[in-house]
Amino acid sequence: MDKSLIRNFSIIAHIDHGKSTLADRILELTGAVDKRNTKNQLLDDMDLERERGITIKASMVRLSYRSRNGQEYILNLIDTPGHVDFTYEVSKSLAACEGAVLVVDAGQGIEAQTVANYYLACENKLKVIPVINKIDLSSADIARVGRQITSVLGFKEEDIILASAKEGVGVEDVLEKIIEVVPAPLGEENHPLKALVFDCRFDIFKGVVVFVRIVEGRIDSRTQLKMVHSGSSYKLEELGVFKDLKYSAVDSLTCGEVGYFTANIRDPREIIIGDTVTDMKNPCKDTLPGYRILKPLVFCGIYPVNPGDFSSLRDAIDKLKLSDASFVFEPENSQSFGSGFRCGFLGLLHMEIVQERLEREYNLNLILTVPNVVYRVKTKDGRLIEVDTPAKLPSPQDIQEALEPFATLLMIIPVDAIDPVCELAKSRRGVFKSSEYLGEDRIKVTFEIPLSEIIVDFYDRMKSLTRGYGSLDYEFQGYLSTKLVKLDIMLNSMPCDAFSSLMHKDKVSFKAHALVSRLKELIPRQLFEVSIQAAVGNQILASERIRPVGKNATSKCSGGDITRKRKLWDIQKQGKKRLKQFGKVEIPQEAFLEVLKI
Repeated sequence: MDKSLIRNFSIIAHIDHGKSTLADRILELTGAVDKRNTKNQLLDDMDLERERGITIKASMVRLSYRSRNGQEYILNLIDTPGHVDFTYEVSKSLAACEGAVLVVDAGQGIEAQTVANYYLACENKLKVIPVINKIDLSSADIARVGRQITSVLGFKEEDIILASAKEGVGVEDVLEKIIEVVPAPLGEENHPLKALVFDCRFDIFKGVVVFVRIVEGRIDSRTQLKMVHSGSSYKLEELGVFKDLKYSAVDSLTCGEVGYFTANIRDPREIIIGDTVTDMKNPCKDTLPGYRILKPLVFCGIYPVNPGDFSSLRDAIDKLKLSDASFVFEPENSQSFGSGFRCGFLGLLHMEIVQERLEREYNLNLILTVPNVVYRVKTKDGRLIEVDTPAKLPSPQDIQEALEPFATLLMIIPVDAIDPVCELAKSRRGVFKSSEYLGEDRIKVTFEIPLSEIIVDFYDRMKSLTRGYGSLDYEFQGYLSTKLVKLDIMLNSMPCDAFSSLMHKDKVSFKAHALVSRLKELIPRQLFEVSIQAAVGNQILASERIRPVGKNATSKCSGGDITRKRKLWDIQKQGKKRLKQFGKVEIPQEAFLEVLKI
C-alpha cells in the first residue's frame, strides 16, 4: 500500500460539542455503514455511552474515501471522549495520529476541554483542523466563536470550516481538508518492525485484541511478535483492520497503517498500553516513547456485597483494566466488608463509570467507600509515606508534616457569573491566579486549589452557578503543606472504616455534623439502640442516636398487678442489652453512595 494515500486523524472537542455526530456523518459519507442501518453514536458500542450521550472509550475505524480529484484514500479515524476524566483516552489516541479535527460548538464557543485538547494535540505535534459545528442552531453565533478560535488558539479565519454534523453540512469539506493538510505517515517498510500498542479489547472468542499503529517495518502472518517492555513473545493468530464497524482480516500491515492482531492471549495483564511491538527475529534497536501515563487522582475501595463474588470481581477488574489503562487497583481487606480492591481513578465521573460497567457488564453488586485523594506524610523518623486510604495514616504524634495534592484549575465561564464562581473557588481554599477575557461575554479564570476540594461536587456547583454555560479543566501540579486529620465514624463505639475519610482540619467539624445527621436518616431502626459518633482521635465532634424499634412486651398481660409487667420489662431490657453488645448494625447500600454527596 502507498502510505502517501493514508491519513490517520482523531476528532477532539469538549464534551457535547458534536464529535460522535460528526463521526457518524463521516461513516455515512464514506460508505462504512448503510444509511438504512444507521443510528446515533455508531462508534460508541457501550449502552452506558448511549444512555448518557457521552463518549467514554476511544474508538477506531478504517474508512475508504474517494476525494474530489478522483484519488482513493485510506482514512483511520479515532473518535475520542471529551470529559476531563477521560483525557487519558485522548492522549493515547493522539499518539497514533498525524492530525486532529478540533470541533467547537457554534453556540457555546471555546470551552475548557477545547483548550486542553488543543494543547494536547500540539504536544504530539499534530496538524489541527478547526471546525465550527452546529451552525444550524438558532443560538449559533458563528462570528463570535470564530473570533475566539483566532484569538485564543491562533488560527487564521480562512482555516476554519463551518459544519453542521446533524444536517451533514460541511462534512465533505472536513474530509477534503484532512487529505490536504494532514501529512501522510512517515516510516520505511524495509526497517525492523516497530509498532505502538495504543489500545486493547477483550473478545470472548478471540481473547485479547491488541490495536497497534505500525511506525516502521511491516507485520505479516510469519512474523514472530515480541513486546519490548514486558519481554513476552507471541505467535500471531490473526491480523486485521477494524473496517465497516467489524473485524476484517488482512494478510499484512505496513508502516503507517493502523490495525489489530490476536495471539491467543488470555491473560489481560500481559499487555501494557504504550508498549512497543517488534519482530523477535529482527528486533528494533530503540523503543517508541509511548505517551505520558496519567496518575490516578481519586482512590476508593470497591467491595462485593456478597463476599463469595470476590473472585468474579477480580476477573472483571482484570478485563476492565485492559480496555481502560488509566484504571489502577490493588487488593485490600476491610474490617467491615472483607476482601476487595483499592482502586484509583482520574476523577469522580471515571469512578462512577467504572462502577456501572462492573455492575452491568459483569453482573456484580458492589459497595464503594468514600473517595480520597493521595496525601503524603513525612514522619519524624524521616520516611515519606503515600496515604491513599485513612487506614494508612500514621498516628498524629508520628507525623512531622502532611502534604496534599494541588491542581491548577482552569474555568471558562460567562462574565456575569464571575463573582459567585470565584466565591465558590475561594470557599474551597482556592487561590486566584489570573483571568483573561475571551471576547465580550466569556472569561477564562485560573485558580490554584487543593485537589480534594474539586473531585466530588465542585463541577456540579459550578455548572449550577453558570446556568450550565461554564466548563472546567484541571491539571495536577504538586504537593503543598496542609493540616490533615482523619475523621472516623463509629457505630455503637465500633469504627466503620468504610465511612472514614481524610480532610483539612478546618473542614472536619462541618463534615462530622453533616455525616452524622445524614447517617441517622439513612440507617434503619434496629431492635437495639444505635449510637452514631464522628470523632478525630479521642475527641467526639458530633453524635446522634437512633431509637430502637418499639415492641410492647406487656401487650398480652390482661390481668395481675404491676410486678408481672415489671418482670417482662426487665427481661426485654436484658435482651436489648445483649443485642446491643453482639448485634450487627445493618447499613443499606444507598448509605455508602449518599455520603459521597456530602
